[in-house]
Amino acid sequence: MASFELKTPLSKNDVNKLNIGDSVFLSGILVTARDQAHKRALQYDKEGKILPLSLQGLALYHCGPIVADRRGEKTVVAAGPTTSTRMDMYEDQFIQKFGIRMIIGKGGMGEKTVKACEKFGAVYCSFTGGAALLAKKGIKRVKGVEWSDLGMAEAMWIFEVERFGPVVVTIDSKGNSLHEQVARDVHNNIQHIYEKIGLKI
Repeated sequence: MASFELKTPLSKNDVNKLNIGDSVFLSGILVTARDQAHKRALQYDKEGKILPLSLQGLALYHCGPIVADRRGEKTVVAAGPTTSTRMDMYEDQFIQKFGIRMIIGKGGMGEKTVKACEKFGAVYCSFTGGAALLAKKGIKRVKGVEWSDLGMAEAMWIFEVERFGPVVVTIDSKGNSLHEQVARDVHNNIQHIYEKIGLKI
């Protein structure tokens, strides 16, 4: 397991050198998107509309931040990750159509996202749940916000970050998923324990 310092825009080569279990500190541009932003972006693509910003090579953060307006300047109060499985139905298309190289969230994602990461060159990284203030420390500036009509949590926020993290690679671009690996290990260990105590399932 290695530690990397990466800066957006990320290249395919940047993410291809990452393996599950590696940690990453990210600098550059980080864009938030939850359910509604995913749906709207994909609807834009379907209708041939251009997104308000290019996501090519960027990192996408599953997050509904709390942002305060202080003396006319937007300041992040908290920015913890939200559960990523809600976005699983959209994420493979998002990776394919918009060129996202890194997704950050919590809880992992499913097989469709794993396959899209492998096919198009992307990774999924986990950020510790409940660490909203730690996440805030890595956010240096709010560069902008799009689709604010969706509400603070669902809008697409554009952050400038510096050494945001650490985030842990839990789906790499080689088709490996730490979440699936842990689930298999747990299943095998349970089977072994049952055998040792003479139980059959």
